[in-house]
Amino acid sequence: MYGWLWRTIPGPPWRRALILTIAGAAVLVACFIWVFPAIAPLMPFNDTTVGP
Repeated sequence: MYGWLWRTIPGPPWRRALILTIAGAAVLVACFIWVFPAIAPLMPFNDTTVGP
């Protein structure tokens, strides 16, 4: 997949690296803003049996 992305994006290597870095950061931000909060109630980590 990474090789395909590298070959698909046009431009010199520094521009490809910049585009892929920005795209990766955008995916990470989207996960933290929308995906992780949406699935948090479905995760069993909040169901503690020990504690107050």
